[in-house]
Amino acid sequence: MGWEALGQWGEDAARIEPLAGGVANDVWSVRVHGHLAVGRIGARSDADLAWETELLQHLAREGLTVPVPIPTMDGRLFADGLVVMTYVEGGPPETEADWRRAADTLRRLHRLTQGWPQRPGWRSSTDLLHAETGTRIDLGAMPPEGVARCRAAWARLIGRRTCVVHGDPNPRNIRMTADRVALIDWDESHVDAPDLDLVLPHNAAGLDGDAHDIAAQASAAWEAAVCWNDEHAIKRLAEVRAV
Repeated sequence: MGWEALGQWGEDAARIEPLAGGVANDVWSVRVHGHLAVGRIGARSDADLAWETELLQHLAREGLTVPVPIPTMDGRLFADGLVVMTYVEGGPPETEADWRRAADTLRRLHRLTQGWPQRPGWRSSTDLLHAETGTRIDLGAMPPEGVARCRAAWARLIGRRTCVVHGDPNPRNIRMTADRVALIDWDESHVDAPDLDLVLPHNAAGLDGDAHDIAAQASAAWEAAVCWNDEHAIKRLAEVRAV
């Protein structure tokens, strides 16, 4: 159905302009009920969208600043692949203190989602010690030697308590003001070891030497696998030590 679905948010709902950052989705600023919002349309399944929108509602109720799904006129949180969410103001983290605030927010996310069910169709990093595929990951497409290196990095996470990880806490996906830190773009969020979110500039999460090495290796392996075989993925795989 495409963007015609926006009409389900009201007769005055309208697209404004495309927004940068959407790789797997078409993302636009929209106007709904007279307010600026964000619309995102893609090929995600209804089960996947239900998982994401329920997660965002939960986090908002618990006081985390996230894009909140805006219901359609008949109360649904998405329609025909389209999700409309509140627009989140703010700028990226710039200083070491900013990144420490971001780390605190990520750790709060992890505390609030312990025991959360896995996103439909996704696998965690330790699941991929035995599985070949999961959503955007296909280990069969990678060189066998690279897969062995990735799995060796992920094996160091065995036994960790899992939770929802944001999955892509880069500066574009963190929106800061003086009094709060917001996390946007939850496309890569899934259940995994929290270490994957905590490899941050300035070691803002305060990981000690061994913990930082485990997290950095696992994170590089994840990015290599999820993006394979673009330039970024090849660069990230080069950071994963040989077995």
